[in-house]
Amino acid sequence: MCLITFAWQPSTSMPLRLIGNRDELHARPTAPLGYWEASADVVGGRDLEAGGSWLAAKRGGVVAALTNVRDPQLVVPPGAPSRGELVADALKCNDIDEWLTVLSQGDALRYAGFNLLVATPQRLWLLHRSQEHLTLNEVPPGVHGLSNANLNSPWPKLLHVRSALESALESALESALENAFENALENGSSEDWPIAVQQAMQNPQEAANEELPDTGIGLALERQLSAAFIVGERYGTRATSWLTLDAQGNIDITEQRFGPLGRNEGKTSLALRSSV
Repeated sequence: MCLITFAWQPSTSMPLRLIGNRDELHARPTAPLGYWEASADVVGGRDLEAGGSWLAAKRGGVVAALTNVRDPQLVVPPGAPSRGELVADALKCNDIDEWLTVLSQGDALRYAGFNLLVATPQRLWLLHRSQEHLTLNEVPPGVHGLSNANLNSPWPKLLHVRSALESALESALESALENAFENALENGSSEDWPIAVQQAMQNPQEAANEELPDTGIGLALERQLSAAFIVGERYGTRATSWLTLDAQGNIDITEQRFGPLGRNEGKTSLALRSSV
């Protein structure tokens, strides 16, 4: 994925709400959101060219999501594995903490730059790999944004979608209070938040030149990639996906797909109910 915003609220009945966009070449072969043939306990999209995924989840309450880090100065090792493999591997390992620690101690240097989010109902890790940093941290509670740099880097599109999620959750809570259901948001009975946030995620407006980050790719490309939703014939936003992870490990995930020039290509919703 290239743009994610999420609300991390551990110790509540709905620890994670997440929505993100995947930007990619439209010609790159991709399997849509579905149950994986190798494991009926895993759902996600699949990259059919290099393997792996950008967002996937496993029954029992594990979610993994990936963004690439835009760092032209980073020298990619010869024969580097696909970063999408990290998402698949996160859902296979038996000890997430240990696996991430090994990566953070140097094993992640085999890959090009990335951000890897891995969540359970109790913990949310972020592994960041760039030219200057290889760090593993647990994400603090709150509403966050992640694109092709560090967590909450103040890129215009990140600030916009994060603000949209904050507003959506605040509106849901205010509505619950007005209707005398103070615990509605905590109990997950008000789950229309994705509707408002989708509008921000699917906004094709580019940022003004003075607001653009400088990631070393040139002004024209910086401008094109500054939109939350990228519209193009060859390259653009391929999918908007959103999910919830509750305290029992139940996961609901939806993927809305797009073709060249933003053409709608369908939507899929799936659920993974915890076996616990």
